[in-house]
Amino acid sequence: MRSLFAVAMLSGAFSLLSALLFVTLDAVDVAFTEAAVGAGISTVLMLGTMALTARFERHASHSPALPLFVVTLTGAAIIYGTLDMPNFGDPAAPVHQHVAPEYFERSPHEIGVPNVVTGILASYRGYDTMGETAVVFSAGVGVMLLLSGLRRRKRKGDPDEDTQNKGGKA
Repeated sequence: MRSLFAVAMLSGAFSLLSALLFVTLDAVDVAFTEAAVGAGISTVLMLGTMALTARFERHASHSPALPLFVVTLTGAAIIYGTLDMPNFGDPAAPVHQHVAPEYFERSPHEIGVPNVVTGILASYRGYDTMGETAVVFSAGVGVMLLLSGLRRRKRKGDPDEDTQNKGGKA
């Protein structure tokens, strides 16, 4: 697609559908994060950026060989890094031998939440989750500050605005 508005809207709709999928899988915490970050702030930031840029993507003036090489190299590194991982669902995997059994045993009695993942994120790792939320919020504020700076610069460089200001003073 060349229309950046359509890309932003489709991205937001995909994030909402992903959030609904996470709700049906009883991962309410992940669904909330996907809805807030993926559909909410990301869509708003993309639309805000579009207000400062063109509505349509420009055709690339350079060869896509270097980006394709970087993506291929990164993908190969990620695949190589996953070769040592245990098989999906393997009960003998290290994650299932140490901390997880203790969480499964203690969390229904200590917290009373039926979803163990939500209980862990909300109770045992509450400070960590709060820190992650603070980081996402800070990133959003930083992007909004950058966008407001671009808007001010764009206004200062507008010749129509300069002539209107000079005409009003005379």
